[in-house]
Amino acid sequence: MKYLLLACAVGLATGANAQETSRAAGLEHWTRVYEVLSNPRCANCHVGADNRPMWSGPNYRVARVHGMNINAGDSRKGDEHIPCMTCHGSENGALPHAPPGADAEWRLAPVEFEWFGKTAREVCEQMRDPTRNGGRSAADLADHVSHDAFVGWGWAPGLGRAPAPFSQSEHEQDILGWGAAGMPCPD
Repeated sequence: MKYLLLACAVGLATGANAQETSRAAGLEHWTRVYEVLSNPRCANCHVGADNRPMWSGPNYRVARVHGMNINAGDSRKGDEHIPCMTCHGSENGALPHAPPGADAEWRLAPVEFEWFGKTAREVCEQMRDPTRNGGRSAADLADHVSHDAFVGWGWAPGLGRAPAPFSQSEHEQDILGWGAAGMPCPD
């Protein structure tokens, strides 16, 4: 009986340690995911209902609203004002800091995906909530990251712009690792 109780206690401790390890590993993955999501290559177009993209990053001393008084409107692609595609083409310009382009219609992310200036916890809670992430599981988020033209642009942003950290494939794997650990969020 004594050995049975000891075996049960060891099993419970091992299970608790596995959960701790899983959470810790998931949080390590999340830290890397957030490093990408909060990078200017991603965050500048993940803005709120004011429909105003941002300019931020190492080339700017402070974050500021996109120049030329740009407002993407409710369409999030500028149809109500000046369409984003007026300047943003299907590929990056040939000069440093020319308007970036991607092989897709240029637009802001849906307002539900606003995360510019949000904390790691706020973005994490948003990303794991299907009502605020487009109904996506972690696997769906990873698939989106690996196939979306705008996401891919973050690692090939054109002359004069630093790419998002890590690689697109590493970002996908970090999302999957975060998901496998139960999508834990930092405190």
